[in-house]
Amino acid sequence: MALQAPEGTRDLLPDEAKFWTHFKATATDIFGRYGYLPIETPVFEQTELFVRGIGEATDVVSKEMFTAISGQNLATLLDGGSIKAKSRLSLRPEGTAGVVRAVVQHDLVPQGAQPAKLMYAGPMFRAERPQKGRQRQFNQVGIECLGAEEPSVDAEGIIMLMRFYAAIGIPVQATRLLVNSMGCDACRPAYRDAVKAYMDEHADELCDECNRRAELNPLRAFDCKNPTCAAIMEGAPKITDHLCDDCREHYEAVKTYLTSADIAFEEDPTLVRGLDYYTRTVFEVQVTEGMGSQNAIGGGGRYDKLAEEVGGRPTPGFGWALGYERCVLALEAAGQTIPPAQRCDFFVACVDDSVRAEAFSLVQAMRDAGLTGEMDHQHRSLKSQFKLADKLGAVAVVVFGPDELATGKAKVRNMQTHTERLVDLAAVRTLLARFGGDPYGVEATSVDELFGNLGDE
Repeated sequence: MALQAPEGTRDLLPDEAKFWTHFKATATDIFGRYGYLPIETPVFEQTELFVRGIGEATDVVSKEMFTAISGQNLATLLDGGSIKAKSRLSLRPEGTAGVVRAVVQHDLVPQGAQPAKLMYAGPMFRAERPQKGRQRQFNQVGIECLGAEEPSVDAEGIIMLMRFYAAIGIPVQATRLLVNSMGCDACRPAYRDAVKAYMDEHADELCDECNRRAELNPLRAFDCKNPTCAAIMEGAPKITDHLCDDCREHYEAVKTYLTSADIAFEEDPTLVRGLDYYTRTVFEVQVTEGMGSQNAIGGGGRYDKLAEEVGGRPTPGFGWALGYERCVLALEAAGQTIPPAQRCDFFVACVDDSVRAEAFSLVQAMRDAGLTGEMDHQHRSLKSQFKLADKLGAVAVVVFGPDELATGKAKVRNMQTHTERLVDLAAVRTLLARFGGDPYGVEATSVDELFGNLGDE
């Protein structure tokens, strides 16, 4: 039996791999307009980073991390030896904790400095039950802004995300934006106590997991997918009724900024997101149709205490992440298709092997000029070469034969109109040389126009 990809993972074949490249490039372009710069962090970190940063009570840390012990003798451990903290390593389940660790470690936000605006893209890992829209290895794009606590940062980040969705083809009308505030250290403790008291009153009706959450972090119960628990938590106290004046002012300002940018949103006082580090603003973007219960395609919020949790100075932060695979499903739900990776501007066909060297040389010159092209590498017949060119979607086929080569010409067929013309090879090379070194030089000119500009011979 042939080996297959591990459960919960999948291969990005050429069409989707090219779209993933386009996806990241679009993110880099749009986020760059807002001042966000790329950062790359390791795909694994010390486990302690996620325990302290994300929260021990979260499902991510308690159930879903891929963790290993590195650099210690197994026999020693079996004999009761202790495990060094630096030897406990976990594949990253999300991107924020690693980026904040990097900001702290490299002091990217010195006191009094401009905020650090960073973006990332890459694989994340969670050991959970694979299902549609939920994989054990998945790709995320995210941003983090460290060093600014103004609500304008929150609104700017949300607006930027919605602009990105539109740029990749997810219709705005097919999504909904949910917003909430999680409060801060001044007002959230009393709210947590109120929620816990409410859950204690309904302990017999809640699932075992929610009763466990009531002791560790009662707000996590808002995330429970058990219908009975969800119905009970609908009656729980609402955070928006317990916000302090500063948090209420911050929340109102975020909503005002979004409204001024014509960003439609819905307030959801039960929205808490799945990680413990959030303070004040939280939000989530969902697809309204076609994705079932796995309809969230991105979200995030403010985390003003996370830098301190990983050993840094008090540094306010805001960030979000979107799931690439979820976005692909959202595109499919909206009737969009991923464009094919294969592109072929031209195909050079050889009548026989005597012209192969000259054909090979011309192919390279055309590629150097920014065109995408192919030639036969398997000694096919001329008829078979035309079939291959058609399969590749070639716009034009340049036919080389001994007679054409002797006169310094080549026959060019437009594969859409099936018209043919003879062109002068020296003129072709001169025109190509004009575009050499500029990969975008020929983009505005179709292959047919390129040869058509040479005139009939």
